[in-house]
Amino acid sequence: MSRPPESRGEPITDKRQLVEYLEGGSKPKSDWRIGTEHEKFAYDLKSLRPLPYDGPNGIGAILEGMLRFGWEPIRENGKIIALSNADKCAITLEPGGQFELSGAPLETLHQTCSEVHQHLAQVKEICGEIGAGMMGLGFNPKWPRADIPWMPKGRYKIMRDYMPKKGSLGLDMMLRTCTIQTNLDFQDEADMVKKFRVSLALQPIATALFANSPFTEGKPNGFQSFRSHIWTDTDPDRCGILPFVFEDGMGFERYVDYMLDVPMYFIYRDGDYVDVAGQSFRDFIDGRLPGRPGEIPGLGDWTDHMTTVFPEVRLKRFLEMRGADGGPWRRICALPAFWVGLLYDDTALNAAWDLCKSWSLEDHQTLRDSVPRLGLKTPFQHGTVRDIALECLKIARVGLRNRAQRDSMGDDETHFLDTLVAIAQADRTPAEELLEAYHGRWNGSVDPVFKEYAY
Repeated sequence: MSRPPESRGEPITDKRQLVEYLEGGSKPKSDWRIGTEHEKFAYDLKSLRPLPYDGPNGIGAILEGMLRFGWEPIRENGKIIALSNADKCAITLEPGGQFELSGAPLETLHQTCSEVHQHLAQVKEICGEIGAGMMGLGFNPKWPRADIPWMPKGRYKIMRDYMPKKGSLGLDMMLRTCTIQTNLDFQDEADMVKKFRVSLALQPIATALFANSPFTEGKPNGFQSFRSHIWTDTDPDRCGILPFVFEDGMGFERYVDYMLDVPMYFIYRDGDYVDVAGQSFRDFIDGRLPGRPGEIPGLGDWTDHMTTVFPEVRLKRFLEMRGADGGPWRRICALPAFWVGLLYDDTALNAAWDLCKSWSLEDHQTLRDSVPRLGLKTPFQHGTVRDIALECLKIARVGLRNRAQRDSMGDDETHFLDTLVAIAQADRTPAEELLEAYHGRWNGSVDPVFKEYAY
C-alpha cells in the first residue's frame, strides 16, 4: 500500500530514533491484530483489457463509485489515488491499476473474512455498473507490459525510471503482479526476531501453496509462480532472503542498519515526490543529501523509505508476509489463517521454529530459487516442499485451535485452512490447475480465466 504521507514528522538526527520507532511496534499479546491486504486486476468485461485511470469505466470511476459506501478520497494533483475510512481500512492503487484493499487491524479471522466479503461485494456492485471486472491471480495472464496503463501517482514515475537500472523485471513487478499479504504483530524484540526467522524461512511454503501465475501474454511461462520469480530480478539492493535475519545480533537495530544501506527512491515535499533515487538515507540524516544540502529527514521520510524494500518478509512496526500470489476470495482468508496459526500461538511458533531452525542459508536460497518454478514438487532434504507444507498446515491448525476464536455459530478459525489442506493433500498447486484447464477445456486460451477467477 502506498499513499502520500500526512506530514514529515519529527526531525531525525540520530539512528537511535529509528530503532525506537520500530521498538514502538511492540504490543502485549492481547493487542495483537491481523491485517490482510489483497490486490486485484481490474479489466473491461468486453475486451478483457486492463482499465485506464480515466474514462467512464476507468479506475478513477471505480474509486469515485466507492465513495457511496462511506470511503473518503485521498487526492494527488486533483485525482483520487486512494480511499480511507473510519475503520482504518484503505484502498490504494498499484502502478498498473491493481486495486488493493488494506484491511483494518482485526482480532479474528472471522472478522477478516467478513471484511473481505463486504469489500468484494462493494467492488462488484460498482464494477457491474460500468462493465468492469476484477479477478485474483498472481500475474496478468494476457496483456504485455506495454498495454498496461500507468496510474497517476508521482512515486511510480520515479520508480519506473529507476527500476530498469537495477533489474530486468522490475517494471513487470510494478505493472503486472498481484499479491495477498498478511500483517502481524510482535510482543518485543525477541518475539519479532523469532517470528521474522520462522516466517522468512517458511515463506517459500506459502509461495508454493498459493502459486497462481503460470501465464505470460497468453502462454505458459514455465513457472508456477512467475510473480515470485520476478522479485529475483527486480533490484538486488532491496530484495532477497536477508541472511542477516538468521545471524546472531539480529534485532531492531540490525534491521535499521539494513534499511539505511538501501538506496532511496524519493522524498515527498509540498505535494510532490522529489527524485532522490540511488542516494543514501545515512547522508540524509547527516544533512548531506545531494541537491538538498543541510536538510535533514523527518519521520515521515523514514516510514516512506521503509515501504521501498521488497523482501519476502518486511519489518515495519509489524511484520508483513509477502510471498503469496493473488487468488480467489477463499485463499484471501486462507493466507492470514496460515500465518496466524503458525505465529500467534506459542506452541505452534515453537513447533514451526523446530521445523526450520536447522536450515542453512543454502537451504533458504534453494527454496527461494526453486519453488517459483516447481511449486510443491520442489525437492528438499529427504522429501519435497509438499511434505513441509503438510507439516506447516498441521502446526497452523493446532495454533488456530489453541486460539479458540469462535464465530456466532461456534466454529473456530481452523476451517479457513481447508482450501490449503486440499491443495497440499492433492499435491497440485492452483497454477497446475490453471495449466490443466488451459491444455484441456480452455483449448489453449487464457481468456476463460477472466470469468472463472472473477470476484
